[in-house]
Amino acid sequence: MTNDRRAQIVTVSVLVVASGVALLRRYSHSAAAGQDPQDAIYSILKAARSGDVKTYLASYTGPMEATLRQTVAETTVEAFAKYLKDSNAPLKGIAVSEPQKTNEREASVRVEYIYQDRNETQKIYLEKGPNGWKIARADSDAPAKTLIPYGTPVK
Repeated sequence: MTNDRRAQIVTVSVLVVASGVALLRRYSHSAAAGQDPQDAIYSILKAARSGDVKTYLASYTGPMEATLRQTVAETTVEAFAKYLKDSNAPLKGIAVSEPQKTNEREASVRVEYIYQDRNETQKIYLEKGPNGWKIARADSDAPAKTLIPYGTPVK
């Protein structure tokens, strides 16, 4: 075997190993739910749109989780799933800001919900536990009426 052939084999081997490591890192990051605070927010929105009560509740922690679980217990899972779907149906879009980390276990994220006739902002506080980031509490601002409703054709 010539030196050129050995160099080609070594180069290809290194590239294959590097690609494998890159894919493994990418897969393990995306597979782990709640890797960063925004993942928890997107998770609850996806769960709410689909009426997935189990995933929705699993995205919360502390008193907020307890309150939501109590609400489900006082109604039915089906009724709560319908509520989640119905309350998220008019949502046209969201804007999620970069998280502001207080420390390694706490962060806050500003989320703007965009509706046809208004925008609502909410500051969501998250805590990191063994299963990733979960929503601990939320503060809402007053809704802001939009001057031009979402979806109005541009002239």
